[in-house]
Amino acid sequence: MKIARTVRCPNCGSHAERYSCSASHVLRTSCSNCDYLMVQCSRTGKVIEAYAPGLTKQSTVSR
Repeated sequence: MKIARTVRCPNCGSHAERYSCSASHVLRTSCSNCDYLMVQCSRTGKVIEAYAPGLTKQSTVSR
């Protein structure tokens, strides 16, 4: 079963879509405004694929 929800994008804050597929245990969050994408396993929380323009490794490291 595939379920779609509207959530806030963690990258830009605008509305994004989160799809969950219970058969494959995959969560997919995508934002058409900033091109954010996060695909993860709903069982383990491990990231399968991610793309967030504007976020670099340097910008996510706390000082």
